Amino acid sequence: MSSEFRRTPKKKLVADINVVPYIDVMLVLLVVFMVTAPLLMQGVKVDLPDAPSAPIDNQDEEPLIVSVRPDGTYYLNIGKDEKTARPLAEIRDTVTKILRQKPNTPVLVWGDTATDYGLVVGLMTELQKAGAKSVGLVTEPPQ
Repeated sequence: MSSEFRRTPKKKLVADINVVPYIDVMLVLLVVFMVTAPLLMQGVKVDLPDAPSAPIDNQDEEPLIVSVRPDGTYYLNIGKDEKTARPLAEIRDTVTKILRQKPNTPVLVWGDTATDYGLVVGLMTELQKAGAKSVGLVTEPPQ
């Protein structure tokens, strides 16, 4: 018998998945989320005081943010009109309703540096009356 009639072993076909395009897509998504995450936490522009403090632990719930300006106006980061000043009684009622539905929602106060201390304390008192177990003060890290 000649060598041309010998049987050669069959090669197995292996289907490999090319994962390079998937890695590219994941990296693009990662960049998109990194850019948009800071934009999600919106509120009224206030000049936060500088203070060395530890960041709060990651919470499952999105926090309620109440902002206080030096002129004594209050803002709540809920709904379409979050840049509209609201009376303190309305903020207390809204926070009460939210905390009844989601009692573990963190409540944070953004107080401008020039805001009177009495306004911030009065706001914190009203938030505790509304059912907030603890109220956090947001600061900027020192530069």
